[in-house]
Amino acid sequence: MASIIIRRIISLVPVMAIVGILVFLAGHFAPGDPAIVLAGQYGTPEQIELIRHQMGLDRPLAEQLVLWIRNALRGDLGMSLFMKQPVGLSIRQRIEPTGLLTLLSLIFAIVIGVPIGIFAAQNRNTLLDRVSTLVSLAGVCIPSFWLGMMLMLLFAVRLHVLPPSGYVPFRENPVGCLRYMILPAFSLGLAHAAFLSRITRSTVLEVLHEDYVRTARAKGLRENMVLQRHVLPNALIPIITVIGNSAGILLGGAVITESVFNLPGVGRLIIQSVTRRDYPVIQGSVLAIAAVYVIVNLIVDIVYVLIDPRIREER
Repeated sequence: MASIIIRRIISLVPVMAIVGILVFLAGHFAPGDPAIVLAGQYGTPEQIELIRHQMGLDRPLAEQLVLWIRNALRGDLGMSLFMKQPVGLSIRQRIEPTGLLTLLSLIFAIVIGVPIGIFAAQNRNTLLDRVSTLVSLAGVCIPSFWLGMMLMLLFAVRLHVLPPSGYVPFRENPVGCLRYMILPAFSLGLAHAAFLSRITRSTVLEVLHEDYVRTARAKGLRENMVLQRHVLPNALIPIITVIGNSAGILLGGAVITESVFNLPGVGRLIIQSVTRRDYPVIQGSVLAIAAVYVIVNLIVDIVYVLIDPRIREER
C-alpha cells in the first residue's frame, strides 16, 4: 500500500513540472502587456520601459522561467502586480467560496446522479428508464451559466426564497453562506449529476448480468440485498473515477459560475487577473487548481486500492 502511494506521488512530480511550465509560457505568450496597463492611457514609452524593468519583464524568458520555478518550489508564487500582495495570500483569501462551491456541486452530483443511475438500471427499458435518460441528456446539454441565470430568475427574482448573488463567509453565518451557495452549486453540479447517472446506469447494468449476481438471486436473496452486497461494490470503480474527474472539472468550471453569481472566489480572481495581465496571479491560481486536481486523482487511486484488493495485487 505504502509503495503504491509513493510511486504515485513520484509520478506526479513531472506532471506538475509540465503544468507549471505551460502555465508560465501561456501567460507570457498571451496578448497584452501588464506594463502598458500599469502605465495607463497616458504612459510614455520611457515609463512603460521602466515598469517592465522593475517587473523583470525585460529579462530573457528562460531566465524568468528558472526564477519563477525556483521561487515556486519554495512556496513563493510572487507578488500581484495590481493588488500589491503575495499571490499565495490572494489565493487563500478567495479559496473558501471556490472550495465550498466545488464541494456542494459534487455533493449535488452524487446525491442526484448515483440514485437515478441505479434506479434506471433496475428499471431498464421501461418508461421510467427512458424519462431518466431524457432528463440526463437535458442536464448534460444545458449550459451551467444559462441554468444559473434561470434559477436566479425563478428562486430569487420571482419567488424571493434565495438570494440572487453575493457571498457571506461561512465562519460569520453558516446558514446564510449555504443559502447563497445553493443556486450556484446546483447549476454547476447538474451536468455532472446527469453524466454520473449515465455512467452509473451502464456500470450497474453490466454488473447485473454477471454470473455471481444470477447465483445470488438463485439462492433467494432479495433484490435490495443483491444490489448492496454484490452489484454496487463491483460497480464502484468506474463511478469513483467519474466522481474524481468531476471534482477537478468542477473546480475549473467554477470560473464562469462565480462570475454569474458574483462569488469572490478563485475563478473571479483569474478572470480579473486576465483582464489586468497580472501574470503572477494567473500563474499561481492555475497552478493551485492543477495541484488540487492532481491531489484528487491521487486520492482516487488510493481509494481504488482500498475498495478492490485485486488492484493492490496487480501493482
